[in-house]
Amino acid sequence: MADLNTPVRYLKGIGEKKALALNKLGVFSLYDLISFFPRKYEDRSRICPIAAAPEGEGVCIRAMVADVPRLSRIRLGMDLVKLRAVDDSGSVDITFFNQSYAKDNLHRGESYNFFGRMEFKGGRRCMANPVYEPVERAGQVTGRIVPVYRLSSGLNQRSIMQAVRQGLDCCLETLPDALPEDVRRRCRLAQVRYAYENIHFPPDFEALELARRRLIFEELFVLSCALGSMHRQRSRDEGIRLRPVDMDRFWASLPFRPTQAQLRAVGQAAEDMCSGAVMNRLIQGDVGSGKTLAAAALIWLCAENGYMSAFMAPTEILAQQHYDTLSSMLSPFGLRVGKLTGSMGAREKRLIKAQLQKGELDLIIGTHALFSQDVEYSKLALVVTDEQHRFGVNQRSALISKGGRPHVLVMSATPIPRTLALIIYGDLDISVIDQLPPGRQKVDTFAVDESYRARLNGFIRKQVQEGRQVFVVCPMVEENEELNIKLKSAQEHAAQLSALFPDMKVACIHGKMKAKDKDDTMSAFVAGDIQILVATTVIEVGVDVPNASLMIVENADRFGLSQLHQLRGRVGRGQHKSYCILVSDNDSPEVKSRLNIMCKTGDGFKISEEDLRLRGPGDFFGSRQHGLPEMHVADLGADVNVLQQAQEESRRLLESDPGLQLPEHRILRDKVEQLYKANSAGFN
Repeated sequence: MADLNTPVRYLKGIGEKKALALNKLGVFSLYDLISFFPRKYEDRSRICPIAAAPEGEGVCIRAMVADVPRLSRIRLGMDLVKLRAVDDSGSVDITFFNQSYAKDNLHRGESYNFFGRMEFKGGRRCMANPVYEPVERAGQVTGRIVPVYRLSSGLNQRSIMQAVRQGLDCCLETLPDALPEDVRRRCRLAQVRYAYENIHFPPDFEALELARRRLIFEELFVLSCALGSMHRQRSRDEGIRLRPVDMDRFWASLPFRPTQAQLRAVGQAAEDMCSGAVMNRLIQGDVGSGKTLAAAALIWLCAENGYMSAFMAPTEILAQQHYDTLSSMLSPFGLRVGKLTGSMGAREKRLIKAQLQKGELDLIIGTHALFSQDVEYSKLALVVTDEQHRFGVNQRSALISKGGRPHVLVMSATPIPRTLALIIYGDLDISVIDQLPPGRQKVDTFAVDESYRARLNGFIRKQVQEGRQVFVVCPMVEENEELNIKLKSAQEHAAQLSALFPDMKVACIHGKMKAKDKDDTMSAFVAGDIQILVATTVIEVGVDVPNASLMIVENADRFGLSQLHQLRGRVGRGQHKSYCILVSDNDSPEVKSRLNIMCKTGDGFKISEEDLRLRGPGDFFGSRQHGLPEMHVADLGADVNVLQQAQEESRRLLESDPGLQLPEHRILRDKVEQLYKANSAGFN
């Protein structure tokens, strides 16, 4: 029996050439090979009469070759084999392109299983390039459920199936089971050998579902154990123990009373920071829920204890906004607040860095410049990161490592269903601010089509004439003629609006612009020098513009609900009545239903649950900066119920064996350690 780490090139029937092709698919070892799961399955188990075969669908028919296959060459490099096949219900014309060997493989009067797409041409049924095998030898490529794999050059479906079959035959009997037996039995999961055999070669869909559920559970269970172990380790890490302080002194300084949700989140975080262990906490709240105020309270708590804090923002303009907001909240207490960004002058940077090193600042706010190599901190107790998923996970780690073991507070305005948040932020405790402060504007939302364009333009003019400003979001930066569908581009639409409103200042901002140009444009919009800002989703998470009262999203069907909710959050931040208009000409019932959700609710958490159900977790994960390992079989959107069960079982197991030290958990511990090694960047 081969070892699971055996390189695939050493397996019988694979060899160097096929191994290199498999390497391109990420398959290097025997374990990689048996874990290279099909991307879909074709049901070739049901034999359909020719007359009943639906048009345009893949079907398996059993038919006799009625005439001698004819080979013809229609031009250089192209030959055809044609034949007619019949069953009791009818006939079908079968054509093979550039498969001249079919002429000798198929014999008149013999019956075969054919699998292919049935088409109707001139009143006749046709099939092109079907797979086939003699009825008496059926079961390899027809008459069964057939796995369909991702391919690379040098491989076809048959060669991958053969390689996987070879791999399973080498190791199936000795395959180690990472799931503890009591977990497997309690959750009614298949054994590991059954799962790997039937995920690749299921006899029926019931066996396939049993195999999938087992492997999905195992993948999520191992991930939950890894994150749970890391969380437990960090909760035991010795941190800076702050002395409790009467927070009412801070709350009393505010011109308003914080919400109960804000008080709860700050209380949970303060308890962590006074416990003697390192705090790692996520404060998650909708746009405008008051997360920055919660951060300010904890920064004040650190200053009262003689420690400083660092606040990291994803862009310079957001850093400036946080600098202004936090300075106004904390300066009355005598806190010294500084700012450090990449665009500052060299002399200014030297001064700030010297103050940081000497401990002359209580709070430093900045961008990635905060973790530059020459920045040294004195008595750093708290690191706050805003919109964590906008940073690479290593950036957060780089800043944290500068301060020894500071407490960590992550803020996110992207409402994420709790089950998913436990995976995305698995190493963090979670506080949710699920109340909006009194007086926060409700943004009226409407879904319209192009027939409303004239009225929409009139509404833009009305808002600007009343002194307000307008956001217009487009799905593309520039026109793309290769796309069959006509989408609004930011640059083209900005030019159209400039021509339509010559008396107004229209500007465009998108991700391809230089950072300084983006910041300059955004600053001009904040200052009121621009009336209409046309943008891509670069403004999805952005600055406060209290004077902006109208958000228009073009081709709104191209965005996820969570994205639309984030975009809507750019308006309604001041005292003016605000609106969000979703423009889409897509009349599919599904699209209309999705956009209607936006019109009916402003609750970001309800919207995120619906988005997860409809679109899966892609919107929450963005460009995979979350650092999570790639899922091989689990779908975090579709498999939420299994995820919940896996999380519960991992918590139960880690309570009884925190270090996975028991002999029966050795294989599971090895899997967890492999996950750490393979994803060391994500687990920092």
